[in-house]
Amino acid sequence: MLIGNIQLNPGGCIAWVVAALIAGWLAGLLTRGRGFGCLGDIVLGLIGAFIGLVILDLLPLPINGPQGFFGTIVVSFIGAFILALIGRLFAGPRRSRQYRG
Repeated sequence: MLIGNIQLNPGGCIAWVVAALIAGWLAGLLTRGRGFGCLGDIVLGLIGAFIGLVILDLLPLPINGPQGFFGTIVVSFIGAFILALIGRLFAGPRRSRQYRG
């Protein structure tokens, strides 16, 4: 994935899934206290990779060239964290269900 001068290249398809899973899980852990589930974390991390690239391209940071596996995790985490915070703002606090017996 390439936007501006930053390119994410963690490896193959499995590396993308693992990087997205880690980034989504960390973002969920910091915003909710737990992850969003395996598939939710992967989707959050993949969308977060795109959002992170756009945000880093807009900032005047000296980041150029291809980013490896760990660079992909960092960029994906930045985007996933921002996306999860926005979702948390719109969703509001969640109430736990209480079952009455």
